[in-house]
Amino acid sequence: MEWISPLEQSFMDKGWTQGRKEGAMEMLERQLTKRFGPLPKTIQNKLKKASLDRLWIWSDKLQEAESLKHVFE
Repeated sequence: MEWISPLEQSFMDKGWTQGRKEGAMEMLERQLTKRFGPLPKTIQNKLKKASLDRLWIWSDKLQEAESLKHVFE
């Protein structure tokens, strides 16, 4: 059995979380673009800076939103 140090586990956890965030951001960006057209830089930057939880909230809002503004209210 191989032993992983707490430091190594911490790096693995951070990498996993970062990967999930990047995947969620890319999927939301793709869906927004498909629905509303090319995204303004301000929205692209907002997506990049958002937490994973915030990305999920926006993803949920997308289904019923009539505009980009409604997604990000």
